[in-house]
Amino acid sequence: MGMSHAYGIRDDEESIATLHKALDLGINFWDTADMYAFGENEKLISKVLAPNRNKVFIATKFGFRQREGSAGFGGTPGTYFDGSPAYAKKAVEKSLKRLKIETIDLYYSHRVDPQVPVEETVGAMADLVKEGKIRYIGLSEASAESLRRASKVHPIAALQSEYSLLSRDVEGEILDTCRELGISLVPYSPLARGIITATLNGNISLTKDDWRRSVPRFDDAHWENNQKLVDEFAAIAKEKNCTPAQLALAWVLAQGEDIIPIPGTKKRKYLEENAKAVDIILDKNDFESIEMILKKYPNVGQRISDANMKLVNK
Repeated sequence: MGMSHAYGIRDDEESIATLHKALDLGINFWDTADMYAFGENEKLISKVLAPNRNKVFIATKFGFRQREGSAGFGGTPGTYFDGSPAYAKKAVEKSLKRLKIETIDLYYSHRVDPQVPVEETVGAMADLVKEGKIRYIGLSEASAESLRRASKVHPIAALQSEYSLLSRDVEGEILDTCRELGISLVPYSPLARGIITATLNGNISLTKDDWRRSVPRFDDAHWENNQKLVDEFAAIAKEKNCTPAQLALAWVLAQGEDIIPIPGTKKRKYLEENAKAVDIILDKNDFESIEMILKKYPNVGQRISDANMKLVNK
């Protein structure tokens, strides 16, 4: 997403180089969506994906639609969600064309449409599997109940929801349901939108067009708390001879073999840094130290704006 959308200035040349570096490193699970710059990210990825199709497992999503004359992000007045069967079948054709491929490996409904029974959305996606246009079905930010209902229509391969040290809503009922049903969890924003990396200074660090300016965790009411939390977390990372980003990813990876985090990056240097997180082993003391910090600084703020929270299925 960040290569094309919501996270400041684009650099397509560096993004393409980063995608090639991903192949070199064996990072073959790529995630995009039709709403990221409203199709432009899929087009960007296609430049590396299409000629290397057999090397990449590609995931994309559908559902967010742009209102006429607007440039909104999910949950803002500029967009609305459409999980209807009719739109699913139109959206997949457009994504296939932009990606320049014949089959999408994993196709997500980007949210659960409150106006459309999840069974109807997944039923349409099941038709796409039969037609060979997609291989696996996923949901994003779905509740345990929705996962159960959807799974009765067609097996759900993955749930993509926010999950990180600072966002642990899926722990408990949702993660337990995933494991009961054999659904992999794909955490987005496993680095808490960059906060946990100790490289940002609240809104001061963000360009004027950076979507994160709307995220409560970056505002003045929560930043002092989060800065202290990150500073102490970074101290643990230093003791383990790794970066805070690597430690945060190692923590997410340690939560289970069925958890596949997707840290977004626009630059090769951060991609290489993130990849090394798989080599970091955490022990009991590490987990306890991290939990103590999280309990010490609880005022982290809501993970997304109120407008975006309305589209989180509960």
